[in-house]
Amino acid sequence: MSTLTGTGGLIRLILRRDRLILPLWIVILTLIPVSYVSSFNELFPTAASRRQYADNAGFVTLYGELSGTSLGEFITWRVGFVPVIVGLISLLTVIRHTRVEEETGRRELLGSTVVGRHAPLAAALATVFAANLLLAVLLVLGMSSQDLPLAGSVALGIQFAVSGWFFAAVGAVAAQLTAAASTARGIAIAVLGAAFAFRAAGDTSAHADGGLAWLSWLSPIGWLQRIRPYGGDHWGVAVLVIAITGVLVAVAVSLSARRDVGSGLLPARLGPASGAPSLRTPLALAWRLHRGLLAAWVSAFALLGVLFGGVAEGVGDLMRDDQAARDFFARIGGKTGLIDSYFVGVMSIVGLISAAYAVQATLRLRAEETGGRAEPVLATATGRLRWATSHLVFALLGPAAALLAAGLTAGLAYGAAAGNAGHQVPRLIEAALVQLPAVWVLAAVAIALVGLAPRLSPAAWVAPAICLLLGIAGAAVQLDDWVMDISPFAQLPALPGGGMAATPVIALLAIAAALAAAGLAGLRHRDIPA
Repeated sequence: MSTLTGTGGLIRLILRRDRLILPLWIVILTLIPVSYVSSFNELFPTAASRRQYADNAGFVTLYGELSGTSLGEFITWRVGFVPVIVGLISLLTVIRHTRVEEETGRRELLGSTVVGRHAPLAAALATVFAANLLLAVLLVLGMSSQDLPLAGSVALGIQFAVSGWFFAAVGAVAAQLTAAASTARGIAIAVLGAAFAFRAAGDTSAHADGGLAWLSWLSPIGWLQRIRPYGGDHWGVAVLVIAITGVLVAVAVSLSARRDVGSGLLPARLGPASGAPSLRTPLALAWRLHRGLLAAWVSAFALLGVLFGGVAEGVGDLMRDDQAARDFFARIGGKTGLIDSYFVGVMSIVGLISAAYAVQATLRLRAEETGGRAEPVLATATGRLRWATSHLVFALLGPAAALLAAGLTAGLAYGAAAGNAGHQVPRLIEAALVQLPAVWVLAAVAIALVGLAPRLSPAAWVAPAICLLLGIAGAAVQLDDWVMDISPFAQLPALPGGGMAATPVIALLAIAAALAAAGLAGLRHRDIPA
């Protein structure tokens, strides 16, 4: 029997299971760039207006540098964050259909039939690669139908597809390293986050004539942006990333052949035969389960703070000579200084990323339940609410620790450059921590799903995805205010620089408390496992 026997059947199974979500994200990510064409052509009809809009470091941090002022180049720049979303969806899909299948025991069941050793991995990668290729084809058709050059549309489609392929391969490698799907996701998302952070810091530094421009060359996202659709159409960059993707796929296949089904290449550490007295409480057990993930996220956020804080001084120097940039940044929330506006945008990005950590930590409850590890704990004197709250401590306070790390390091990095660290540190810590009410609302949505509709708990990822899409596409397609207000992040005070409004913060906390209470009530009364 070939190692790829049964791949076709597994592909059909994946398509059956993802028959709703797969077309949905392909269509949405196609419509975002296509919808930008007519709206941006009306809002920014001239090259000068496009350059003026794009010439600020806050947008450079999020989207990258504008390579040219044609309409196609401007649209490509404005959708610069979409390849990150494509990469995130791709790696999560691969891990879902490989490592999650092994963790739940379904892979072993399928393995008892006529299925080759590498068929599950091949099926997952083939499906995701084909989905990204379809996304590219639809994007080419959509953009070229808007009277944009065909060659540039093809280059943009390739940029999106190759980003998905690369991070799908990263997810495939991560799935071989550990027996836990959550850890595999953490590893792959950390790689994606590092790629974005290096690209953002490098491009922002280059925009401000700083010395960290070389950081963007460490990022595959930075490489793909150098394809320059509608400008240079540098196909060689895509070939380089495709070649690296092939290497990663080969590594994943090699690692898969070296491990047992259900285990990871990195062996789980065996604990002592008897637990210490300090491990006799549910909170202590939860600490053992969450501490690695918590340390990784806090470290990543501390690095983000250093990167974003380190380039802030250069951002201020650049904007002080640009009246249009100063006016624009004043309109989006900065009131006490130009750099405050930059940090308002940066902290909103950091807050949204921390929401992903909150959802991931919350869903650990469901993973413990489906993995059969919750029942032995609940068979003791431990009640359901005590067990659940021991995990939710990390889902709620973990993001607080990560945001605190980002605010602290950003304040130290910027304060050291500006010579007033004592003043900047508390301001930026406050700007980071004000994101918490919105983060907790998204975590509470996950709690409600775990308690009330456990089989739909993966849908908890939809909430941060909607917030991300609204942040990217909402202003461009001129959505009504009530639509934009769906995102809890749209309700937060603009700090630093703006006033601290208590009403929206209290309202968000009340919503989070109500959702969490409903979820815990449902968990208390339903069957376990469900």
